[in-house]
Amino acid sequence: MKYDFAAVEKKWQDIWEKENTFAASNDYTKPKFYALVEFPYPSGQGLHVGHPRSYTALDILARKRRMEGYNVLYPMGWDAFGLPTENYAIKTGKHPRVITDENIAKFTNQLKKVGFSFDWDRVIGTTDEDYYKWTQCIFLKMYEHGLVFRSKALVNYCPSCKVVLSNEDSQGGHCDICHSEVVQKTKDVWY
Repeated sequence: MKYDFAAVEKKWQDIWEKENTFAASNDYTKPKFYALVEFPYPSGQGLHVGHPRSYTALDILARKRRMEGYNVLYPMGWDAFGLPTENYAIKTGKHPRVITDENIAKFTNQLKKVGFSFDWDRVIGTTDEDYYKWTQCIFLKMYEHGLVFRSKALVNYCPSCKVVLSNEDSQGGHCDICHSEVVQKTKDVWY
């Protein structure tokens, strides 16, 4: 008997979505379990092998906890609106909000096809005003209490992309995006 994975997986994914199988409930009698993955940056490329690799183990644990009777909160979110989005928007002439929304839709579709058990009713987006207004508020409160300050730091800078790069994005002294040589620059940063 041949396994028709396309039909079987779609059937169960449709049932999970229709029945809202993975949504956390407001049943406070159950023990609680909270699982959280690092929110991906929704680039135009879509998922890469690192996403399912890092999400699979926690997905297994979330499913196990559900079977054990736990009320599991396992949300997904998006961490976007960085300089790569801005540079892409400049290059293509598309608004960053449009680009980000298109990429989030693409990632959501791909993650659902993989079959992860995220609670899609509780998606968080760092680009949503209801989210970032609170990060701004927290920053201002920390500033008012003297808990943040500006100082100089040495950063990895790509002169071609015109962005500061993390150490991971500039390994070997070259930009991961355009492969230009990275230069060290002194920059004012918040701590």
